[in-house]
Amino acid sequence: MRVVIQRVSKASVTIAQQKVAAIQKGVLVLLGIENNDTQEDIDWLVRKIINLRIFNDENQVMNLSLQDVHGDVILVSQFTLHASTKKGNRPSYIKAAKPDIAIPLYEKFIHSLESALQKPIQTGAFGADMKVELLNDGPVTILIDSKNRE
Repeated sequence: MRVVIQRVSKASVTIAQQKVAAIQKGVLVLLGIENNDTQEDIDWLVRKIINLRIFNDENQVMNLSLQDVHGDVILVSQFTLHASTKKGNRPSYIKAAKPDIAIPLYEKFIHSLESALQKPIQTGAFGADMKVELLNDGPVTILIDSKNRE
């Protein structure tokens, strides 16, 4: 499982000209799911996301977590995070999980993140053509792969 975490001042998701999600201060999380991902990957990534110290404290030092600042979250599924570009110029997505595997894991990720934060999160729609708009704060953008824990 891979996530791209972007600290945002605001972010939104629009599908078919309708805004389906919007937040202010918080993080936009792009989530890519592989065939062999499990609940263990979800649990590890959720802990990382909510505890990453990427928000500024009173001294403008990145020392506060999403929980500390009571930030909001938009979670967007993005299979292209597992693109392989080793051969040629057309990315291969063979490592990305198909919907029958990915959708249940995506839904578990949403539930786990909401449980950890003890509040609802915003989401896009799995598999939809989404327009994601954000104001990256910093910019702060972090890539985490649950298979690279050590």
